[in-house]
Amino acid sequence: MGAKALMRFVAGAGIVCATIFGGPAAQARQPDPAVVKQQDQITQTTIDQMRNALPKTALAKEKPADVGLCYSCHKDIKEFHAASKHAGVNCASCHTNFEDHVAKDGKAPIATRTDHAACGTCHQPQYDSFVMINYESKARLEKGTYRGRSPLFEKLLAPHGFTKEHAEPRSHIFMLLDQLLVDRGYGGRFQLNDWTLLTDGKGAETQLWSAVLKDADPSSSDQKVFMPQTATASNPVCLNCKTQDHILKWKYMGDPDPKAKWARTSKVVDFVRDLKHPLNCYTCHDPHSTAPRVVRDALIEAVVDRGMGTYPNDKAKSEKITMKKVTFRDGFRAIGVLSKPDSNLMCAQCHVEYNCNPGFDTRTGEFSVTMADRRTNHFFWANVYDYKAAVEKINFKDFKHAATGALLSKLQHPDTETFWGSKHEREGVECKNCHMPKVKQDGKTYTSHFQRSPRYNVKDTCVACHADLNEQQSLYLIDSIQNYTRGKMAKAEYWLAQLIDTFARARAAGVPEEAIKKAQAHHDQAHIYWEWWTAENSDGFHNPGAARDTLTRSVDESQAGIKVLNDAIAAKK
Repeated sequence: MGAKALMRFVAGAGIVCATIFGGPAAQARQPDPAVVKQQDQITQTTIDQMRNALPKTALAKEKPADVGLCYSCHKDIKEFHAASKHAGVNCASCHTNFEDHVAKDGKAPIATRTDHAACGTCHQPQYDSFVMINYESKARLEKGTYRGRSPLFEKLLAPHGFTKEHAEPRSHIFMLLDQLLVDRGYGGRFQLNDWTLLTDGKGAETQLWSAVLKDADPSSSDQKVFMPQTATASNPVCLNCKTQDHILKWKYMGDPDPKAKWARTSKVVDFVRDLKHPLNCYTCHDPHSTAPRVVRDALIEAVVDRGMGTYPNDKAKSEKITMKKVTFRDGFRAIGVLSKPDSNLMCAQCHVEYNCNPGFDTRTGEFSVTMADRRTNHFFWANVYDYKAAVEKINFKDFKHAATGALLSKLQHPDTETFWGSKHEREGVECKNCHMPKVKQDGKTYTSHFQRSPRYNVKDTCVACHADLNEQQSLYLIDSIQNYTRGKMAKAEYWLAQLIDTFARARAAGVPEEAIKKAQAHHDQAHIYWEWWTAENSDGFHNPGAARDTLTRSVDESQAGIKVLNDAIAAKK
C-alpha cells in the first residue's frame, strides 16, 4: 500500500495520525559496505547530557531544515507529515546532516535519532514515566526454582537453553539490558560493571555500553561460553522484541540483502553492539503522522500478508480495527498503520508467542531449520487451543526433549493471544487500561508509560472500572485468581514429570516404538497446555477460564501418555 492510499485510509478513519515462505529464498548475502557505513552514521547525544537531564532537542544543534526541500524528494513522508499534529515539528528534530545530504544530491547519509529523548523533549511526562522503575518487579527472579512459577522447569525443558536462566520480566526500561545479561543468551559475555547498576534505569536507556555493561572479549564477536552453566542461544530475531534501533538497517522479515546492515543470519554479538535503546517510542507511534502503528515485521506478516486479521478469532472486531501495511524504499521495510489506537496490537509486537530461533523440521525430524529460513521469524497468531495446529502448518519444533525424545515447542510470553476472548477483552479493555492507565499531573491528563501490573496501581485500574470494589478487595480477587491458576500449573507440572519418568521405564522394558511415538504425541500436547501458562505473564489473570481448562487438559494428556506406556510395559511382561 502506498503512502497516498494510506493517508486516505487514515483520514477516512477520522484520525490524523509473501506468505510465510513467499518471496526469494533467504540467502546469507553480505551487506554492501557502503550501505553499512551510511547506516552507522546515527547522531549520538553526549553522555553528560543524557546522564544529567533530557538532552536538548536536535534543533539546538542543527539549523532547521528546509522542509519543502525535504518534501520534494520524500513525497511519501510529506503525505504522513504535512497534515499531522507533528506538521510543525521540523525535520531537524530527529534528523541531522542536511547540508551535506543536499549538497551531495542525497548520496551523503541523513542521520536519524533513535533515542527516547527525541520524543521526550516535548512529551516529557510520558518520557519521565517510561524511565521509572517498578521495584516490585524483582530483577533476575528465576521461574525455575522452588519459589518460582515453575519449580520443575529444568526437567520439563531439558536440554533447552532457557533452563540456564529464565527470569520474570521487570520494567520496560530494562528490556535490552536484561536480554544481554541473561545466562542463556551470550555465554556470560556481557556483565554489569557493578551490580548496583541493576537499578540504573537512565543508564540502561542512555549509557548501556559506556557505563553499564562490560564485554568479556571486546576483540571478538564469536558466540562462545565465558562462564560455566551458560548458553549461547541468542540471535538477531529475538532482539527485535527488545529494541528497534536497527529499524532502518533491517529488511522486512530480516531477509539478507546488500542494502541491509543486519539480517536474521547476522552474527548476533556484532548486531547487539549496534543497539543502545530499549523499546523505542516509534515502535508504537509513527513519528511523522503521529498515527498509531506497529513495526514488528512478523506481526505485520501474520495480520496482513497471511490475512489473519487483527483479531483472528473475532472477525467483526478485525473489520473494525484494521491494519494497513505501508512499504518504503521499494519494499525494503514496512510498517503497519492501525485504523485506531489499540494497545492490544501495539503490545502484541512483543507480548506474543513466536518463533525466533533455529529448530527441527518435523517432516524429517532433523535439526535443519537455520536462521536463513523465514520460519525463524514467525508469529503463529493463534490462541492456546489453536496453537498446535498452527505449529503443524509450518512443520517446526524448537527442541527435542532430553528424556522422552519428543519434539516440543518452546513458548514465549503469549499474553496477547491469552487475552483474546476473555471477559475483559470482550468488554473492550485494552492492555493500557490495566498496565499504562491515564493519570493526572499538574492539571493535565496523559497516558502513563510506567508499565506495571495493575496490582501496584489498583486505584487507577481495577477500582476505576469496578466502583463496587475497594483497593483491598481488588487485590484479594487478583490473588485468588492467580493462586488458583498456580495450583493448576503445579499439578500439570507434576504429571508431566511423571510422564517423563515413565518413558525411561518403558524404554528399559523394551516397549514397541509405536507406543513411544503415541506417548510422545501426548507429551507434546500436555507440554503446550502447561508451558503456555508459565510463559504467559499473568498467572492466568488475563483469561482465568482458558487457564483452568487447558491446564487440566494438560493433566489429562500426561495421564493418557502414562497409560499408553504402562499398558505397553504390562504387555511386555
